[in-house]
Amino acid sequence: MIRKTQELLDGAFKRIESAFNVAFGPHWNPWYQLGALSFYFFWIVCISGLYLYIFFDTSINGAYESVERLTVEQWYLGGVMRSLHRYASDAMVVTVTLHLVREFAKGRFRGPQAFSWISGVPLLWLLFAAGIGGYWLVWDQFGQYVAQITTEWLERLPVISDSLARTFLSNATLSDRLFSLLVFMHIAIPLFLLLGMFIHVNRLKLARTEPARGLAIGVVLAMIVLSLLKPAISMAPADMSIVPAEVPLDWFYMNFYPLLDRVDPLYVWLLLAGVTGVLVVLPWLSPSKQTAAAAAVVDPANCNGCTWCFQDCPYEAITIVPHSYKKGMRQALVDPDRCTACGICAGSCPSATPFRHVEELVSGIEIPGYPVDRLLDDAMAKVDTLGGEARVMVFGCDHALAIERIEREGVVALSLPCVGMLPPSFVDYIARQDKVDGVLVSGCCSGDCFYRKGNTWTEERFASQRMPHLRTSAGHDKVKVSWAGIFEGERLAADIEEFRSGLQRKNTAGATQAADETEAAQ
Repeated sequence: MIRKTQELLDGAFKRIESAFNVAFGPHWNPWYQLGALSFYFFWIVCISGLYLYIFFDTSINGAYESVERLTVEQWYLGGVMRSLHRYASDAMVVTVTLHLVREFAKGRFRGPQAFSWISGVPLLWLLFAAGIGGYWLVWDQFGQYVAQITTEWLERLPVISDSLARTFLSNATLSDRLFSLLVFMHIAIPLFLLLGMFIHVNRLKLARTEPARGLAIGVVLAMIVLSLLKPAISMAPADMSIVPAEVPLDWFYMNFYPLLDRVDPLYVWLLLAGVTGVLVVLPWLSPSKQTAAAAAVVDPANCNGCTWCFQDCPYEAITIVPHSYKKGMRQALVDPDRCTACGICAGSCPSATPFRHVEELVSGIEIPGYPVDRLLDDAMAKVDTLGGEARVMVFGCDHALAIERIEREGVVALSLPCVGMLPPSFVDYIARQDKVDGVLVSGCCSGDCFYRKGNTWTEERFASQRMPHLRTSAGHDKVKVSWAGIFEGERLAADIEEFRSGLQRKNTAGATQAADETEAAQ
């Protein structure tokens, strides 16, 4: 049931993401940067909140008036900051929720990725607590409603005294000290939220916490325009002697508040506790099929401690330790509890080269389920079937387009667990084969690798920006990269045909030149 739901959601996400790729391009696609956008909105909330705090009066009588002065008299800056504070908070709820659902759809809550999933669950409570508490500080009729309903909800917990709700019974029971406490809580909770966010990404190397610059600029400009066209405003001042007849709910933060008006608040606690519990135990309800035996394995005899695999592992699963038997040398060590068996480390190992003169090709680090000697055998088996003109070998990814679909006369394809496990030396080796005119490497959309960094590291290796570099005497014009999502088969096919056409022109020109040289020699 869980896996079937995953598949349906994943298919929906991929269709939506493909449409956004057309409009924004992969680099600016917001669906690929939901986590980064959440961090971005958090900083917008912090900066705008700091400005508001400078002018905020933390007294019962002064709170509402100070917010009104900011909104009305200083509409060009203070009003915009208040609106930005509100809209960025709402946007963060949206991106965090979509991020959670998308990670579930991708299955990134199991096995080694369970830590990030479980550590993200408490952040939901902190996020909503921070947002709901912010409405109290405005102290208008909406803030009054939120305070009364929330305290009645809180007092249903056995550990909460009913004196909390009595604080909001009348104007006489309110005090300035209460507002000072609320301000303190509204600052402290986001600080705990920030700490939790960094714990959440602790096991991810180079976790993306900033969206693409163009997307970031576009988002903040859109929010500024929205703030000017539809500024956040207050209701009438809070008055505990009256009950507001109607309040406009913020459905982003208060979607469950209508339940508090209709059922016993205890049931709402049970509902939210149940949802939280399911999210926490989800990695065990639907466990990973991967076992510890599938984790990357280090062969000390072929590991020279170069640290390339350590630098490339997206999940901080590799450390460098003293060599097991070579004095003064180092070697890699894999933590199987963190390893996702993506194989990116194997693609970075300098010993994973088919140019080695050995009976059996063994790398310094590789995935037991797909060692480098099998990769070589599978690739050469595909090469042996090549025929026709402008012959191309295509390497793809199991989590992207089903690469086998593009096979036809002159084109063969091999799908890998992650394209990042393909050592550049393999591309060079295949490109030199007599039956091969060119090599095309494909995989997940740029910026959306299933294993986070596979396509990024591959591009950088081919561009000589990351070790190991692609060094090929066959010529870089015989190698092409084309990332393609699961619904971008037509575009990939077009890229392959364009690549083949270029190879054909080169082959024809080369044959003509050779014929001219032969004729001249005669």
